[in-house]
Amino acid sequence: MEYKVKIDSFEGPLDLLLHLINKLEIDIYDIPAAEITNQYLLYVNTMHQLELDVASEYLVMAATLIAMKSRSLLPDHSSDEDEYLEEEDPREELTRRLIEYKKYKEAAIKLQEREEERTKLFSRPPADVLFAPSGEGPLNVSIYDMLGAFQKMTRRKKMAVPRQATVRREEISVEARMEVLLKTLKEAKEPVLFEDLFQSNERDELVASFLALLELMKQNEITVTQQGNFADLYVISGGKQ
Repeated sequence: MEYKVKIDSFEGPLDLLLHLINKLEIDIYDIPAAEITNQYLLYVNTMHQLELDVASEYLVMAATLIAMKSRSLLPDHSSDEDEYLEEEDPREELTRRLIEYKKYKEAAIKLQEREEERTKLFSRPPADVLFAPSGEGPLNVSIYDMLGAFQKMTRRKKMAVPRQATVRREEISVEARMEVLLKTLKEAKEPVLFEDLFQSNERDELVASFLALLELMKQNEITVTQQGNFADLYVISGGKQ
């Protein structure tokens, strides 16, 4: 499958690491090297499987995490070598970068909120107010939430389907899946569970469906919602107002 898609939700490896830290409820000042590395590589591998454009900085961070994990698994010789005592724990540098990134990201969010508040000072048609997002509404779903949901869905499908020889069907294009998914969502009377949009067990069709959803999100044709951390994702027709 040659179709590739790149969307603005990819903000870089530090953004992915912060997502994992929040999702796994990890202390940013005491990052478990092995766990965070395994989870990070799982997401990067999923990006490759889906043929998403993965910037080189993701791979550089992957190499850094692997080195950090390898070091954490080595025997502790700190009592034998004075130089080892003076060597900085690579997690400290990563923590500093994450804290700095988090600080600037939070500042950007606050500036965006101020901008949105300022726009409310100008007159607008009353109808717009009815569609304004509520502060207590569903969580914003990121590309990483989508990747995580795709991981869980494909793992369950592999466990449910017996290993047997099958005849490979004709490959379905992303454009074709976009039309089918959009039609399904428009005909649905309520939000559709993310996993219910993946009826096939064929890898190519699963990938095409996922890329189709991403492209529909990019075109503001659909909205993906989540009511809380670790909750299921739901998809509805219509973009964000």
